[in-house]
Amino acid sequence: MLRRPSRSTTPLDQTKEDLARQESELRDQMQKLEKMIADAPRVAEAVGKRQREELLMRASEGGSRLDVSMTLQDWRHGEAGPAKRRGSLRKERREGQIVFVVLVIALLAAAIWLLNHLHF
Repeated sequence: MLRRPSRSTTPLDQTKEDLARQESELRDQMQKLEKMIADAPRVAEAVGKRQREELLMRASEGGSRLDVSMTLQDWRHGEAGPAKRRGSLRKERREGQIVFVVLVIALLAAAIWLLNHLHF
């Protein structure tokens, strides 16, 4: 008896295989999600318990809320406080005013020079 050689896969067969593969992937994903849903209350309880324990530990460490040693350090002073003493702000302000006046005088001199040499 002669047998016909088996045909190559038809588009319909390939579609069936793709659908079967997608179905199995969706079943696996659905099982994972169902397991996650079943575990969710236990996980939520564990997270809540851990948060409560951390809160109790922080609260029981002692010390008053007004304790100065627990306050945050001011970043402007660095880690160990100011390295050197700042000069007075009045001195800096005076120096700034002098620089400003000198720049204004230089600008006026440049403008007068331009007006004298560029006859409009």
